[in-house]
Amino acid sequence: MFLYDQIAESIRQEISGASLQPGDRLPSVRDMAAKWQCTIGTVQRAYEELARQGLVVSRHGQGTRVVKMTSVEETVPLRRATLVHRAEAFLLEVLTAGYSEAEVEQSLRLALDRWRALTQQPIEPPEHQLRFVGSHDPAVAWIAAHFSEIVPGYTSQLTFAGSLGGLMALASGEADLAGCHLWDEESDTYNVPFVRRLLFGQRVALLTLAHRRLGFMTVPSLSSGLTHLRDLAAAQLRFVNRQRGAGTRIWLDAHLQRLNIAPERIPGYERELRTHSEVAQAIAEGQADVGLGVEATALAFGLNFIPLTQERYDFVVPLSSWEKPSVQALAQWLGTAQAKRSIKTLGGYDLIETGQVRWVG
Repeated sequence: MFLYDQIAESIRQEISGASLQPGDRLPSVRDMAAKWQCTIGTVQRAYEELARQGLVVSRHGQGTRVVKMTSVEETVPLRRATLVHRAEAFLLEVLTAGYSEAEVEQSLRLALDRWRALTQQPIEPPEHQLRFVGSHDPAVAWIAAHFSEIVPGYTSQLTFAGSLGGLMALASGEADLAGCHLWDEESDTYNVPFVRRLLFGQRVALLTLAHRRLGFMTVPSLSSGLTHLRDLAAAQLRFVNRQRGAGTRIWLDAHLQRLNIAPERIPGYERELRTHSEVAQAIAEGQADVGLGVEATALAFGLNFIPLTQERYDFVVPLSSWEKPSVQALAQWLGTAQAKRSIKTLGGYDLIETGQVRWVG
């Protein structure tokens, strides 16, 4: 970050924090240059940048003053300018450190995934917004990031609360659609038995996002002989788990029971995280050795992936939501070649049934 940027940013912070009020006069360029131990030209450039953003105004004989904002709407440029400036400073730092633009974009998306999982709030249904609650998936996060392009005029709101959490949100009217990959041991099928139980009596569409590969995520250097779930207890590696109600957790617990493996034999079984991204991050940071996750997340974090199964991920949509224009536009997009190309780039997905619809009830 250049020095004039730092000066401008410090003043922006004082304005947004109300330390500088509308009409307040900024220090003279000479005084500010002495404070920052820089040239007068550097301060002048900082003031020019603030003036360009509409935050200050300079008049002959009156110095440079903070502009008066008379409404909430007029504060938006200040907030946006501050945010853009911080984003540019971050980009400059990480691009200079050698990261690619694609890596930066992907990392921000993963960070947002984690934030959505940690900040679950009651979801109000604003107009032109599609409410999603359910299981974490990298393709879902990608769709949300590009939703206004896929469905012009609409936005999406994501809450990652696990597959059961998504179905419960549908049952209580707090979501328009849910993301679900719940395996039923008795029928050896995905989602339909749970939808029938939790949304009893409702007509519900299951819109297939994709089939995705689920397996062990480990650091590339780990050589432990992990090839099957039964190896997990024997290896005595530090495991990191998903939360109760997550489809991945339900699959794991059912298969551990099948294999007669007591959870307490697995070090770290009790540690629960809410998304595949959080599990991958814990492994990448050395906090754990292994966890269950989808291949797309392992690829995003540069982890080793050992496949264990392939699972179906569906959007669960009640009939009342299915008829909404935003849902219809999403369903149509999923059936296009463009959608399959976009999801395929994430890795780890079988797209043969993407966009297909089944009805339950």
